[in-house]
Amino acid sequence: MPPKELLAQELELKIEHVANAIELLDQGNTVPFIARYRKELTGEMDESMLRQLQERLQYLRSLAARQQEVKRLIAEQGLLTAELAKLIDHATTLQQVEDVYLPYCPKRRTRATIAKEKGLEPLADSLMDERLGDATAQELCQLYVDPDKGVESAADAMAGAQDIIAERVSENYFVRELSRNFFRTYGDLTVVASDQNVSSPYEMYYEYTESIRRIPPHRVLAINRGEREGLLKVTIQLPQEQLIERILLRFTGRQLVPQFLREAVTDGCRRLLFPSIEREIRNSLTEVAEEQAIKVFAENLRNLLLQAPVKGKIVLAIDPAYRTGCKLAVLNPEGRVLDTAVAYITPPQNNLAHGRQLLLSLIEKHRVDLIAIGNGTGSRETEEFVAELIGEQQLPASYTIVNEAGASVYSASPLAAEELPQLDVTLRGAVSIGRRLQDPLAELVKIDPKSIGVGQYQHDVNQKRLAETLQGVVEDVVNSVGVDLNTASPALLSYVAGVSKTVAKNIVSYRDEHGPFSSRQQLLQVPRLGPATFLQCAGFCRIPEATDPLDNTSVHPESYPVARRLMPLMQEGVQESDLAALAKELDAGLPTLRDIYAALLRPGRDPREDLPGPVFRRDVLEMEDLTVGMILPGVVRNVVDFGVFVDIGVKQDGLVHISEISDNYVKHPADVLQVGEQIMVRVLAVDLERRRISLSAKGMSKS
Repeated sequence: MPPKELLAQELELKIEHVANAIELLDQGNTVPFIARYRKELTGEMDESMLRQLQERLQYLRSLAARQQEVKRLIAEQGLLTAELAKLIDHATTLQQVEDVYLPYCPKRRTRATIAKEKGLEPLADSLMDERLGDATAQELCQLYVDPDKGVESAADAMAGAQDIIAERVSENYFVRELSRNFFRTYGDLTVVASDQNVSSPYEMYYEYTESIRRIPPHRVLAINRGEREGLLKVTIQLPQEQLIERILLRFTGRQLVPQFLREAVTDGCRRLLFPSIEREIRNSLTEVAEEQAIKVFAENLRNLLLQAPVKGKIVLAIDPAYRTGCKLAVLNPEGRVLDTAVAYITPPQNNLAHGRQLLLSLIEKHRVDLIAIGNGTGSRETEEFVAELIGEQQLPASYTIVNEAGASVYSASPLAAEELPQLDVTLRGAVSIGRRLQDPLAELVKIDPKSIGVGQYQHDVNQKRLAETLQGVVEDVVNSVGVDLNTASPALLSYVAGVSKTVAKNIVSYRDEHGPFSSRQQLLQVPRLGPATFLQCAGFCRIPEATDPLDNTSVHPESYPVARRLMPLMQEGVQESDLAALAKELDAGLPTLRDIYAALLRPGRDPREDLPGPVFRRDVLEMEDLTVGMILPGVVRNVVDFGVFVDIGVKQDGLVHISEISDNYVKHPADVLQVGEQIMVRVLAVDLERRRISLSAKGMSKS
């Protein structure tokens, strides 16, 4: 089946939409551009669907290429039959193609190849004759005794022939398919401790068995990690004898099998086939688990990047620490640094008097509205100090805790040195924390997504695959929000559709040299930004101070004529329900016309503004203050397969296990809750010794 037809069937899409999407991708158009500005051609596929289609298309093309390559390789050996070619052409996975090729691919010397070198392959062929019994087989083996070739006896001849048969069993396409399905259906993942006396985080797996069909992805990754650390031993257990009987029937086609053949097949299964399939199944489990972990990470990252910005506020950012003191940075509403200082308000210095005086002077001097405290080392003491200061002095400011994961990575980066050359590394961290509050997206794009800390087992998954997925997430979010051409950093601009890192730097250099952009058309004057790049990026670039108000909307310049005809009609009272009738008159597709209508209705709209902002506090809560049954507001900090971690205003995030998320059945926590979401929770248990908090969201409304 041609790829476009197969994709349409698999993804439940119309074939013409799939064909158009493939053509657009092959022409070099970006996913955000196609999703936003070519809706009529694709049936309004969103970024997620387009990326899924793109990935699957790449796989199908790789499969087709490998099918042709394998047929060529087998044909060069003079062994390609019509039956083999058909088997290869009908393969739907790369694994199936490799299974067909397995008997023909070059391999290291094995017991079977050594037996073939001794001239025993014809004997192996003869032993497969269904009319042959054990006695006749022994007589036949006698004919192949040849000391010059290393075959000293009939027993040697039989052993060599059995080695050849054993390898054939392990490489047989249909036997491998049968075994693979049997493992998946009846196999159990069995885990034991390498040493029962060693205490470790994996003690729940010291004697553990779970069906391969049912084991959840996060458990697979946990077991894999314990195995890598040498603390766990993992095997797949299954009723082998039952499988061997099925293989005997499939391989020989006989109900009654002579002993010599049974021995050969059993040896091939236990020595070659089963270990191979077990490795394959373990790899498959890991791939599925990694995909799930990457999916969870991607969704968490998307929601984190889409957190509402805090606009129009002067922020005092604090990067807490012990020995080296807390770094302070005051930022204006646009994130420009107004002032910096260091306060020693945490152990061991505890210079609280000087700290009060310093913070008060900064707050009063710059009329600080909000205080952003990083959640790293010393955060608890800093929070207590700030809450007490706000209460004592009746300050109008409030504070919030900001996740500072990755801030130190940014601080030491060349980008930070370029952006904040006048500040040392430690103070750059405070600036990053403050800017994260003011505009999470603009600041977080400067950091490797893997350093942001909203995933599960992120270091245990395929790093290339993780990086590609997260790159796509950041790209989709940046383009869905849009960027201000006159304030965006090169890091932010580099995620705009079609804009490379070099072009992003050129945009900023052009802006520095010629002053703020007043028109999208000026982009064409930027070095290395030609018409093709302009087509991809223009609609995602905003200019709030533009001469043409359309330049501050998501309307693409190619649709300006339609937008200008629609504007007076909207002033006359045209409603969204009227657009279907207007589409033909304005020579525009209905999806595009709807988007233009929405953009003109709310020009300059930031979609993040519709989302809840951070929780601001004026007092502090200790873990010791918590009691069972207490109901508190919280913010979801991380979503994982087994639950969500919630910030309830104490140093330690609490866990809402998946079973405590809702009174209704929850398949996955991400189906119900998202990073950054505000919820009400009830305290179930507090373990002060292990610093663990168990929470429940059952029966609670969202805050």
